[in-house]
Amino acid sequence: MTNVILSGGNGTRLWPISRSHMPKQFIKLTSKYSLFQNTILRNKIFTNKFLVVCNEQNYFIAKEQISQIINDFSLKIDVEFILESIGRNTAAAIIIASLYVDKNEVLFVTPCDHTIKGDKDYQKSVNKALLNSKEGFISIFGIKALDANTAYGYIKAPNEEVEKFYEKPDIAKAREYTQEGYFWNSGMFCFKAENLLSEALEHALDVYEMCIYAFKSASKSKPLFLNSELMGSIPDISIDCAVMENSYKLKIVKSEFSWNDVGSFDAIYDELPKEKTNAISYKNEKPLLMNSSNNLVLANGKKVVLSNVDDLIVVDTTDALLIAKRGKCEDVKELVNKLNAQGSTITQDHPLVHRPWGSYNLLESKDNYKFKTILVKPKQRLSLQKHYHRSEHWIVLGGTATVTIGKNKKLVRVNESVYIPMGTKHRLANKGKIDLLLVEVQVGDYLEEDDIVRYKDDYKRIG
Repeated sequence: MTNVILSGGNGTRLWPISRSHMPKQFIKLTSKYSLFQNTILRNKIFTNKFLVVCNEQNYFIAKEQISQIINDFSLKIDVEFILESIGRNTAAAIIIASLYVDKNEVLFVTPCDHTIKGDKDYQKSVNKALLNSKEGFISIFGIKALDANTAYGYIKAPNEEVEKFYEKPDIAKAREYTQEGYFWNSGMFCFKAENLLSEALEHALDVYEMCIYAFKSASKSKPLFLNSELMGSIPDISIDCAVMENSYKLKIVKSEFSWNDVGSFDAIYDELPKEKTNAISYKNEKPLLMNSSNNLVLANGKKVVLSNVDDLIVVDTTDALLIAKRGKCEDVKELVNKLNAQGSTITQDHPLVHRPWGSYNLLESKDNYKFKTILVKPKQRLSLQKHYHRSEHWIVLGGTATVTIGKNKKLVRVNESVYIPMGTKHRLANKGKIDLLLVEVQVGDYLEEDDIVRYKDDYKRIG
C-alpha cells in the first residue's frame, strides 16, 4: 500500500499564519510537529511507502520536514514526489497519482491538513477500507457529523452505499444534514489504482485524458514535475464531482475517530488547550489577558495584551496582524481575496523561505535595502551566482562560511564579515558539521529574488 498525501492547499482561511508559499499543513499549529509530519507519523503503521503530491514551491519545506521526522523517529520510509506547477484540484492529483504507481497498488489517499485522534478507531477504519479495496471497491471515509458545520461537505449514506454528496452548505442546511445523520466528507479514500482509473475513464473522460497527457509528457526523473502548460489544460474539479458522485463502486467507511479539518481559526481554538476559556499559542512572549474570555491568541514574537474583550481572534506575525471576531472565520477568505485584488503579495510570501540548501528569513525590506538571516545546512552550498542590481554584505553569526568572490576564496568566521560587490560572481558554502547562520544586508535599486544569474548549481537551477 502507498499513502498518497495531498498537500496542494493554501489554507487561505488561516491567513496570515498560512500563505501560498508556506501553507497551513507545514506549520506547527497545535503540536510539536506540523500537520504534514503528523500525517506521515500517523500512517507509518500501515506502510513505509509515501507519495506526496504538492506544489513545486513547497517541495523543499516538505523534504526538510520529512528529514526531521526521519531523524527524530529513526524512520525507514520511502517518499516520492509529484510536483504540480499549478494546482488543479483533487481529481487531477489523485488520477495522476494512480497513473504513477503500479495498477495493482492499493492507494490510501489522505489530505495532510487534518488532525485525527483515536488510534484504535482510526486503524479499524483503515483496515476496513483495505478490505473493501481488495474486493474492487473505492472507500470514502465519512465522519459522523457532530454539529452544523458550514466548512465541510456532507455525505448521505443510510447504509454502506453512498446515496448523495452535498457541497459545503449554509447553516440551515448544515443543521438539517446533522439532524438527519449525515456524515462529514473527510476527503480520505482507499482503492486499487486500476479501479480508480477505470472509474475516471468512465465518468470523467475529459479529466482522465488530460491527466494521461500531462503524466506521459512529464520528465520521468524524480521528483516527477508537471509543467504549467499541461497542468493548465486539466479541468479544475474535485474527485468527488468528477468521479465519486457517479461511481457504483463507492462504499462509505463510517468512522468514529475524532477528526478536525483545522481549516479555520475556530477549529484551531477547539484544538488548543484552554487557559480558563482562552486558547493561547506563542513563540516567545506569553500573551497577557485580563478580564477577557473565549479568545484565540496566536503570538509570534511581540508581547500581546488583551483587556476586557471577548470572542476575538488575534493573530500576530512578523509582517501582519489579524484581529477578527470568533464565529466569523469565513470572512478571512474574503479578506485574502481583497488583498489579492489590491495587488498585495502578503497572502503569498512568507518571511521564512526554504531552499534546498537551507532557508532564509526576511527581517526588514525597504525600497533600497533588505535584511535577512540565512541558514545553510552542513555540507551544502548556494549556487555560483551574481546580481546586476544589488551588493551584499554578510556577517557570520554561527558556523564558518566558505566564501568565493570572483577568483578568490576565503573563510569567514563568527563575528567576521565580507562584502560582495554588485555584478561580481560569488558563492556561499558550509563545509562544516554545524549550521551556518549569517545576516545578509542587501543594498541596491532592485532587490527582488529574480535578480540572480546562476552559473553553477548543485540543484540544477541554472540561469
